[in-house]
Amino acid sequence: MLMVGLTGGIGSGKSAAGARLAELGAVVIDADRIAREVVAPGTEGLAEIVEAFSDRVLDADGALDRAALGAMVFSDEAARRRLEAITHPRVRARTAELAAAAPADAIVVNDVPLLVEVGLAPTYHLVVVVQTAVPIRLARLARHRGMDRAEAERRIAAQADDARRRAAADVVLTNDAGLAELHTEVDALWHERLLPYAANLRERRAVRPPRVELATADPAWPQQYARLAARIRHAVAPADPRIDHVGSTAVPGLAAKDVIDIQLAVPTLADADGPLAERLAAAGFPRLPGEWWDSPRPAGSGRWEKRLHGSADPARPVNLHIRAVDSPGWRYALLLRDHLRADPGRRAAYLLLRRELAASAPESTTYATATDPCFDEELLRAEVWAAQTGWRP
Repeated sequence: MLMVGLTGGIGSGKSAAGARLAELGAVVIDADRIAREVVAPGTEGLAEIVEAFSDRVLDADGALDRAALGAMVFSDEAARRRLEAITHPRVRARTAELAAAAPADAIVVNDVPLLVEVGLAPTYHLVVVVQTAVPIRLARLARHRGMDRAEAERRIAAQADDARRRAAADVVLTNDAGLAELHTEVDALWHERLLPYAANLRERRAVRPPRVELATADPAWPQQYARLAARIRHAVAPADPRIDHVGSTAVPGLAAKDVIDIQLAVPTLADADGPLAERLAAAGFPRLPGEWWDSPRPAGSGRWEKRLHGSADPARPVNLHIRAVDSPGWRYALLLRDHLRADPGRRAAYLLLRRELAASAPESTTYATATDPCFDEELLRAEVWAAQTGWRP
């Protein structure tokens, strides 16, 4: 099933986005609600908190006094970590139970306020962040929760800032205008991305753009790669293979197809089959059917075999190349990338040739064949550069 992480700062409207997703059909799991459940009166969680912090954290009815507990842990890092060691495993376990109980074809949305702070982003197929300007958040907290400005500012400052959340976000929903506008954004996300993504995930189907369209270099490409790589690394853990951003989107300033190329190194191609392939597919990176290889360079007999996976996310095409470490294809991908990164002049010439080829052969398969001579020539230059600089992959 498609697992979506939903987060946002206090007062951002994250809960409103979650409620709309529930109306559309998502199974929404509220981490805040679960956090209250696991420390309710009579639970082992509450008993362990009292043992760790004394009964001063209880109110007159024997329930957890959150304000009193918060005062104890807010400025005490050791105390906060002790509290998290009690609550977080219980919240994770209950979340897993609820997700397991959802229908097999469900879109499960985990509403997690501290998703970014506790490093959960790679565990989801997609992370959605609701972002709202701080002055609007302050006004909402005063209006809806009766919170004074100083307390609201303190709460906001204690969470991750907007830049850190955006770095973890595959989707950012802006909630500055109001509920109607937020619902419009959520509806579009549901119909245009989440539903197709869920279907692709079930069918183990990868997104393949049919035409070559060179896009202006996007400074967000490296950050997108970092999120994808973290997701892949989580999927294949405890193995810790080398993962690299390769291809044109890995070269700063170079126009390219808006497809993130990622290289995953394995000891042998046999290691790319079986459990590894299934783990990647379950994480949203299904294998493309058929046999795949790179043409040897310089041209000659044989071929450089690989495995090729794509992305089930309709809004983020990916080529995930799985190659044997130290194989010619693995080395070539790293060499060409580093050569173009190091030489602005070659980067410009390479881009000009690619533009000409894309214009004359817009279909992806034709374009790949047409660029072979281009890559052969560039490889010769790259080998000279590697010898001169002592480059190693």
